[in-house]
Amino acid sequence: MVDTYRGEAPAPPAEEPRGCLFALSQPPLMIFLTVIGSLLLMAALHDLFFL
Repeated sequence: MVDTYRGEAPAPPAEEPRGCLFALSQPPLMIFLTVIGSLLLMAALHDLFFL
């Protein structure tokens, strides 16, 4: 917690909080989501055409 004297305003944050679009722009996350999505797609196609 930041100690402030009475009447002194707290300092503004250095950066704005980053949201979901920043998280989705990270390459490791996109690679992970692509792999999981392709595995789900392959499983769905296997169920549709081979079972």
